[in-house]
Amino acid sequence: MKAISTEKAPAAIGPYSQAVEAGGFVFASGQLPIDPATGAFAEGGIKEQTRQSLKNASEILAAAGLTMADVVKTTVFLADMGDFAAMNEVYSSFFNTPYPARSAVAVKTLPKGALVEIECIAAR
Repeated sequence: MKAISTEKAPAAIGPYSQAVEAGGFVFASGQLPIDPATGAFAEGGIKEQTRQSLKNASEILAAAGLTMADVVKTTVFLADMGDFAAMNEVYSSFFNTPYPARSAVAVKTLPKGALVEIECIAAR
């Protein structure tokens, strides 16, 4: 297993890696909508937070030499399933066909009160 990290995405805030590579896959940890330059959430609502979370994931994949086109599976965690349509609008701008497999679930709360957290798995 090989750890992957970049300063272009928020640093891990616990005992985990931004991503790890194993068996030809890169497993990116869930990305909160934190702007790595400021350490604060992207300003705005679910659309802005979704964009930042996916931008963070993209930067981590780039550190592994991959792109969003290499993503085979995502999991989207939403604080409110009522935000699904707005999240999906932004999400769709990051991917092309064939789209990755995806799960989207509502959770009671997310770290730091985020509206969304997104994790992904990419294939080398």
